[in-house]
Amino acid sequence: MTRQDHEPPPATQRWGWRYHHTGIPTSQPRDGEHYLRKYKMYVSGFSESPYGVEWMRFEADSPIPDLVKCVPHVAFEVDDIDEALKGKVVLSAPGSPSAGVRAAMIVDNGCPIELIEFRKRTKRR
Repeated sequence: MTRQDHEPPPATQRWGWRYHHTGIPTSQPRDGEHYLRKYKMYVSGFSESPYGVEWMRFEADSPIPDLVKCVPHVAFEVDDIDEALKGKVVLSAPGSPSAGVRAAMIVDNGCPIELIEFRKRTKRR
């Protein structure tokens, strides 16, 4: 069945994924860049963007897949990353870019899609 123009995508409508950000590769340094040593890349813009736009600049020897270095991606927050990955074409297996976060990349129709799971904090009494 083909999705109609007015219908939300299955990722949000059926699977419950929540939009998190759009990552855009760039070769230009940007104000406020934050360096991620493990990935040999710089990120900027996310915390200031009301739309979740994140700029990504990579060092030549960054271990990030080439597809992610060249093609913008959309990222979704998921409740269970292992469940969300089932049946998907996995570009990069789940890893932990920062404390309390697991992320992985899949490919759909030639486009990288990031899935992010945040460890839920429990309330202390």
